[in-house]
Amino acid sequence: MKRIALYISSMLCLSAAFASCDVLDLQPTDRYSEEVVWGSKDAVDSYVVGFYAFMKDATEIAHSNMTNFTDAYTDIMKSSSWDQHNHTYNRVLLQETMITEMNAGSFECWDDCYYEIKQDNEFLRDAPKYVSKFGEEFINQRTAEIKVVRAYAYFKLMRVYGYNDQKYDGIENGGVVIRSSLDGPAENNKPRSNWADSWQFIIDDLTFAAENLPETWGGTKRFTKATAYALLTRVGLYAERWDVVIEAAEKCKELGCALSADYEKVFTNKDNPEHIFSVDFLSNKLTHRADVFFRPIGDSPYHNNSTIFGAICPTSELVDAYEMADGTDFSWEEHGADPYTGREPRFYASILYNGARWEGRTIETFQGGVDGIGKFQTNGTAGTTTTGYYFKKYITERDDAWETNGSDHFAPFIRYAEVLLNKAEALAEQNWASNSADALAALNEVRARVDLPEKTAGSLEEFRTILRKERMVELAGEGFRYWDIRRWRIGEEVINGKQAHGCWITRSGGEEYVDTYKQVDVDAGQTRLFFERYYSFSIPIVERSNNTALGPNNPGW
Repeated sequence: MKRIALYISSMLCLSAAFASCDVLDLQPTDRYSEEVVWGSKDAVDSYVVGFYAFMKDATEIAHSNMTNFTDAYTDIMKSSSWDQHNHTYNRVLLQETMITEMNAGSFECWDDCYYEIKQDNEFLRDAPKYVSKFGEEFINQRTAEIKVVRAYAYFKLMRVYGYNDQKYDGIENGGVVIRSSLDGPAENNKPRSNWADSWQFIIDDLTFAAENLPETWGGTKRFTKATAYALLTRVGLYAERWDVVIEAAEKCKELGCALSADYEKVFTNKDNPEHIFSVDFLSNKLTHRADVFFRPIGDSPYHNNSTIFGAICPTSELVDAYEMADGTDFSWEEHGADPYTGREPRFYASILYNGARWEGRTIETFQGGVDGIGKFQTNGTAGTTTTGYYFKKYITERDDAWETNGSDHFAPFIRYAEVLLNKAEALAEQNWASNSADALAALNEVRARVDLPEKTAGSLEEFRTILRKERMVELAGEGFRYWDIRRWRIGEEVINGKQAHGCWITRSGGEEYVDTYKQVDVDAGQTRLFFERYYSFSIPIVERSNNTALGPNNPGW
């Protein structure tokens, strides 16, 4: 399957998509001029390309200070800073005052999403008028691209604010405000739709996109049929529309989507065929700071003494979830003398640990080692890992360009492994008795790629446990864990009242040294918070004032 990559720059220029950027500067999407936008096919494409900029937030690493890395709000990643670098991860986990009735705090997206939707609707309003000028296929394909962006905006809104009014009591309309056209002042006061109708609107947009997008753009890197179908598998999970997930996953397979034979290359090769859609960054143009926030601090002397924080690191909860190469569970009792030998391939592709080889040297996360380990504090930053581990999916070994030009490592947005896991979950939840074999087959296809033995399950509950662990490991650091915890409603089980842990290593002796491993809490003795009301955040108070027809707020707020 050919990778579809997204290039975004401050000029909204897709350098790989067009021979020249001149035409892309005609009209930014925040200053719409119908005469300019619809003047020629090139002008239309330039404008459409600008809408892809909204998708930059689809990746965990888009923000310069790594402030959107949602896995750090969970049990599997730990920020070593309290609130430095504008990080709110620990404060959200340890302080009740960070998410309130006022708004969703770090997850707030209402205003941004509806601003995007307004621009999308502006384009969609005018597109039908130009069928005679540009042809039906041209207009339908560009309309489909905009509908993917609009669907993603509504998906973000539902992910943050949606409340399943079909399952739970409290309010009748737990969806969002559906603005399917360009509303004017007279339509300002509009109620929320219900849960089912809100998801159906998103599904309809993506279905239209899947039916009208091409399989390939002939070298141009834009949304394709596979992009839309893959997103349908994700949306269908949140909507609990298992039929949508299963059908869309089959379409992805028919279109040639497949797993990479090598898991590590999924994150080292930006042209990896497993990527259905990914975000590419451009050195010295559109960059991020993953190297600053993820690299082990011992790298600094080898990279022109560049600043490295090592600020977001895997926890023991994640590291210990990686199985042994033979598929047995890791345990400190059985494997503690040599904990990092004989683990499955995804461990080595994702985690930098004490003794790992990296850039021609050996990682030292023991106390006093060059890569250090520090104690987490609630009034500062450790300046190094607090867990004894570093995360490697978003950093490029032996790359030096980031020192002066910024990091440009790519970020997969949706890949075929996720599609298979989405399909496995949907099959199981739809009808375990009838679909158990197919659900296990989809899950085991992901495991087979890393030479792990097949899993079996005698019940839906057993399968859920297996699948949830598989998603945690396979998709670690890719922005799924927090939202999975919420949609499974297991926040009180895995976060509330719990502590995250790391591995404190003490080295003794000289050349014949001995490392002693100790599991320690990395939350400064505090316990984490996750309340039932966190499953659906509060509609912003300013929006409830602006739109008096919204109706009741989500339960708990």
